[in-house]
Amino acid sequence: MISVDEALGHVFALAQPVGTETVPLRQAAGRVLAKPVVASRAHPPFATSTMDGYAIATESVRIHDTFQVIGEAAAGHRFDGDVAAGQAVRIFTGAPIPPGTMRVVIQEDTRHIGSRISISSDPNSSLYIRPDGADFKVGSMIAAPRLLSPSDVALIASMNQVEILVSRKPVVALIATGDELVMPGEAPGADQIIASNALGLAAMVEAAGGIARVLPIARDKVGSLQGVFDLAKGADLVVTIGGASVGDHDLVGQVAEMRGMERAFYKVAMRPGKPLMAGQLEGSAILGLPGNPVSSIICGRIFMLPMMAAMQGLPAKAPERMTAILGAAICRNGPREHYMRARRSGDRVVVADCQDSGLLSVLADANALVVRPPNDPAKTAGDVVDVLDL
Repeated sequence: MISVDEALGHVFALAQPVGTETVPLRQAAGRVLAKPVVASRAHPPFATSTMDGYAIATESVRIHDTFQVIGEAAAGHRFDGDVAAGQAVRIFTGAPIPPGTMRVVIQEDTRHIGSRISISSDPNSSLYIRPDGADFKVGSMIAAPRLLSPSDVALIASMNQVEILVSRKPVVALIATGDELVMPGEAPGADQIIASNALGLAAMVEAAGGIARVLPIARDKVGSLQGVFDLAKGADLVVTIGGASVGDHDLVGQVAEMRGMERAFYKVAMRPGKPLMAGQLEGSAILGLPGNPVSSIICGRIFMLPMMAAMQGLPAKAPERMTAILGAAICRNGPREHYMRARRSGDRVVVADCQDSGLLSVLADANALVVRPPNDPAKTAGDVVDVLDL
């Protein structure tokens, strides 16, 4: 068996770039930026008022000073005339600052008398002017690679870009294996169960910016596995679920090797998830996950998602951990790295009582994994542990 860190190193070596495509900005959220975006327009492109008030041609103003109002400036409608000493322009938030004016006196500090205003309160030191280019200037750049958030999309839009170059969405083919499985909605036989893993992993793939192809269940026969592997051709990543162990009916590794798979590793010193496999098969990376429902989802979080990120050009790195304070004691860990289902609230975390890898209800109730190193001693309430958010 190899360590989780060693396995991740092999997985990242298999994660080949998926290429790029140009998409409209409207479709860019959640994609990975593949080429820097350069602003062709500053923001704001002109000095603007940050408040409603009156623009005047001096920074110095005192209570009881009066000004003649000679015009108005609103967002989208500038005042183009000259503003002399003793004059003011009514101005609204977002409007261009009139030429020659040096500050905005907010309307709360003024009193309107006919066509004039009087300063009724001592103005504070703020000028209430946002200078042109205060946000970014022409030529400012958003570096790549970068996972684009909604805020990034708004920023790129303000840079006056309508389409961008992003990494292509990785295509992930998901193959559940086993005679015991039927898809949701089908009538299971007396000895069959519902195949849940592929759908959970498909949701993970799509949430991470990939395209999930849920293929037909591969039965425990060489011919069936061969047929489903044929359907997986062309995927960037093939993920098998179950059938990668050493039992008489575990044929995934055998059939994959018949098709020319170059195996990178088999078995990882982790719990849950020991029977994990990875390699290269017919131009695709292949990741063989355990069949236990919890094991497959946790291994998908630890290995599949970082692999997909690396395929899209993001840094190849393990899932980010944080620390939290145990809310209840936990016993000594065994010889494998253990990912324990838990509930985290703020800086506190409580490990679930039952860690059976077949219980999806415990996983669904968890929002974090407490990560235990091999042979970690028993912990008491108040101890600090590593935590991985789900």
